[in-house]
Amino acid sequence: MPHDPDPPPAKKFKPGSVFFRLDKNKPVMLLTRKENATSPLDIQRKQLPIYQAKLQLLNQLRTLHSAILIGETGSGKTTQIPQYLYEAGIGRQGIIAITQPRRVAAISLAGRVAEEKRTQLGKLVGYTVRFEDVTSSETKLKFMTDGMLLREAMGDPLLLRYTVVVLDEAHERTVNTDVLFGVVKTAQRRRREFSKVPLKVIVMSATMDVDLFSEYFNKSPVLYLEGRQHPIQIYYTKQPQSDYLHAALVSIFQIHQEAPPSHDILVFMTGQEEIEALARTCRDIAKHLPDSCGPMVVFPLYASLPPVQQLRVFQPAPKGCRKVILSTNIAETSVTISRIKYVIDTGMVKAKRFNPGSGLEVLAVQRVSKAQAWQRAGRAGREDSGSCYRLYTEEEFDNLVPMTVPEIQRCNLAGVMLQLTALGIPDVMNFDFMSKPPPEAVHSAVEHLELLGAVEMKEDQVHLTALGKKMARFPLEPKYAKTILLSTNYFCSEEILSIVSLLSVDNVLYNPPARREEVLAARKKFISSEGDHMTLLNIYRAFKKVSGNKEWCRENFVNSRSMGLVKEVQAQLKDICLKLNLKLESCGGDTASIRRCLAHGMFINTAELQLDGTYLALDTHQPVAIHPSSCPIPGQASLCSLQRASAHLPLLYERPVFGGC
Repeated sequence: MPHDPDPPPAKKFKPGSVFFRLDKNKPVMLLTRKENATSPLDIQRKQLPIYQAKLQLLNQLRTLHSAILIGETGSGKTTQIPQYLYEAGIGRQGIIAITQPRRVAAISLAGRVAEEKRTQLGKLVGYTVRFEDVTSSETKLKFMTDGMLLREAMGDPLLLRYTVVVLDEAHERTVNTDVLFGVVKTAQRRRREFSKVPLKVIVMSATMDVDLFSEYFNKSPVLYLEGRQHPIQIYYTKQPQSDYLHAALVSIFQIHQEAPPSHDILVFMTGQEEIEALARTCRDIAKHLPDSCGPMVVFPLYASLPPVQQLRVFQPAPKGCRKVILSTNIAETSVTISRIKYVIDTGMVKAKRFNPGSGLEVLAVQRVSKAQAWQRAGRAGREDSGSCYRLYTEEEFDNLVPMTVPEIQRCNLAGVMLQLTALGIPDVMNFDFMSKPPPEAVHSAVEHLELLGAVEMKEDQVHLTALGKKMARFPLEPKYAKTILLSTNYFCSEEILSIVSLLSVDNVLYNPPARREEVLAARKKFISSEGDHMTLLNIYRAFKKVSGNKEWCRENFVNSRSMGLVKEVQAQLKDICLKLNLKLESCGGDTASIRRCLAHGMFINTAELQLDGTYLALDTHQPVAIHPSSCPIPGQASLCSLQRASAHLPLLYERPVFGGC
């Protein structure tokens, strides 16, 4: 049933808030003869709702050290605020950093702003994401993932290169975002204390708990940009849907049969497997539709897709053809995909939860929050009026939680605590998080790091060891960093780098259920009696031997795109090893050395075979079971495979258990 929405979730307006009314129906500008010569991009910029408030907004931002900016989806805040600041000379003496939770957003936004500034990407406007740096000494507007700014803070805690930090999509509350809030807040305070150039902080989102953010950033004023660029019609189902995938499929083809082919569809789903499965189904059905329906192209979009594949969704579909994008929540924020007229929201998302008691991280499908639902709906109104089909009832929407639980309160904090200690935070146990994580999770993380030898406790304070300093240099889980550093002792650093790179990329293998026998036959020649890690290494060596031949990949059910990403990760890790003066060498056929190194680095993830045939994790005594995809080795098991069976974790975390090492 149709429903014309109010603005996103009701906001509690703070005393002293500043409002900028943006009239979406009012013409923003009248073109004079002189202005007719302006480029189409300039015209588009002036037609954005935020342009109406440009002068008043700059007057406010010029005088404030910190500001919370709430702007409706489609108002233009993400692309325009950095340009307005630069054009007005605010922060020009340094770099203006704009952080994004996701790499695809950072890359696409940098490209758009560079286009609007008529400059080559990497000059005035650039971006930095994991494994890619497109900046130069000329770069003044720098889009980056929050993780990259955090890594820079390790070498420069005061962030002296930057004069303005724009923390965009703050409502997402990823682990890196929450840590970055504290780091930037501390840098801003310490720069004042040391009489350095002030650091201006602007926190932006379309939906957030303004009271919480304002209070955290020293009672910063809240600036509201009211008014969405284009109206969005919301539709709810009449009855609850037991199978949201089937409901999504029906909705896609109902729209496809009724809507003009120039109107594209964005579908929000939970993960790679269901996206790829639905993509195949859509393509198969589209082939058998009557010609009157027109052709359809289907693009998947999820985090583990190689960047080149992710960016395909921004390319226009062939004339007369409809584009259907099946995406995880990667497309919820910042990303503007042209021609999206319809959004289908399944109302589900995959989220991680870590249990410090069991040591297991559960990746489970759950309901979205209201804030996420509004973000998803907003994707339909970026360039024109649109429609959002929510595959749940209006009553179900009313019962959703208002905001997503921050990731910092539901994840393994070992990597976070290592990062904070490396940043020189004096009391990491009591770090100024916006939302405090559970105390037991903090203590569990510190114990984990102590066992790895990364930190030591002195007078109730956590101190980084020499080993910990080296571990912090790697953008990896602490146990993987420790394993790489140990590899030189076992003369197998080349092999360990390959294995860690394979574990750092999602789904290097694929297992179509309909071809299970073929998969087993193809995989048989690579399986090693020494465990899953050696099996993966055998596959990677074979992949390199055929120079990544795509036909070979198809025959052996290997994901060639993911393998290409493995090579990029490996090259990055090698660079870090060389900077740390680590000797890179191969052990050749001495696989025992590889297994010993893995056992010493990942000893926390071990399980013991019991007399009754079950397995118990040695650390937590959690009962675990071997996942069907693990190598069938008597007396041994891949603990990550064990975890997957009980906690539904992806292949990314697979790691063997060793007996007698």
